[in-house]
Amino acid sequence: MTIDDIKQLISKDEHRQLELKKTTGELKDGMHTACAFLNTDGGWLIIGIAPGSLKILGQEVTDNTQREIAQYLTKIEPSVDVKVEYVDVPDRLGCQVIAMYFDAFVWGHQPYTYDSRPYYKVESTSKLMPREMFEERIRASKPQYYAWECQKADRVTTGDLNEERVRGAIRLGVERGRMMASAITEPFEKVLDKLQLLNGGVPNNAAATLFSTNIYEYPQFRLRMARFRGTNKNEFIDNQRAEGNFFDLLDAGMAFFFKHLSLSGKIVGFVREEHLEIPAEALRETLVSPLPSPIRKI
Repeated sequence: MTIDDIKQLISKDEHRQLELKKTTGELKDGMHTACAFLNTDGGWLIIGIAPGSLKILGQEVTDNTQREIAQYLTKIEPSVDVKVEYVDVPDRLGCQVIAMYFDAFVWGHQPYTYDSRPYYKVESTSKLMPREMFEERIRASKPQYYAWECQKADRVTTGDLNEERVRGAIRLGVERGRMMASAITEPFEKVLDKLQLLNGGVPNNAAATLFSTNIYEYPQFRLRMARFRGTNKNEFIDNQRAEGNFFDLLDAGMAFFFKHLSLSGKIVGFVREEHLEIPAEALRETLVSPLPSPIRKI
C-alpha cells in the first residue's frame, strides 16, 4: 500500500466502511469500530488522518506502538488475522499512516466482540449490538446447541416419556441394523442420553415431540383428518381430530387412511397377500413430511 492508495481511500471522507483516527490515542474507540466492521460489511480503520479536513498527518511508529496495536487486536474475539500496514508520509519525516482492513461478517459465523462487548454499524456509526441480534447470530453459529429441538422441554420430565414407545423405536433401529442390540436392555435414561434426547438430564423438545404423554405445552401436537364427498370441501363424510406425540399422531393418521381406503387381497400358495389402494409407505411419507403449517390436515 502506498500514500496514493491512502489518498484514494479517504477521498470521500468517513462512511460506513471507513473510519479515520488522528492518532493511536484513539485506538480504543477505533477497536469498537473494527468490531463493528467485522459484524457488518467490513471496512478500513486508518490512523494518522484528521477527520473532516482529511489532512494526512501520520505519526511516529515505535515498537511500543506496534505492541499496543497488537494488544488491542487480541481483545477482539473470535481472534482475527489482520494485516497492519504502515505507510510513510512523504512530507513528514518519520511519520506513518497506519491502515487496517477488517473483513465483512459472514452469516453463520460467530459474532465478534471487543472486550466482551459486540458492536455493529448503523450507517457510519458504531453502536453496541442489541441483545436480540447478538443471540440470533450465536444461535445461527451453533445450531447443534441452539436449535429448537435441542432446547429443554417446558415442564416435561422423563416420567412423561412413553418408555414403551422409546423401546419400540430402539427395537426397530436394532432390526434395521442402525443400533446395537445391547441398546434394548440399557437403562432408560442412558438410552435417552445416547439418542440425544436429554439436555442437562432434562428431556429436550425432540424427546417431547416424539415420546411425551404431556402435550399441553405443545399446541401444535394436533392432527385434523377429514374425508370429503366429491372433489370440493363442501360436505364431510368423516371428520376427526387427534392429539398426542409424533407416533400417536402417525398411528391415528394411518388408522384413518386404512378406514377409508380399499384393501384388496389374494391367496398366493398358503399366504394371503393384501394390497392397500395406496401403498402404506406412500401414506406414511405423506404424514411425516413437513408442511409450512404446524397443523396437518388430511
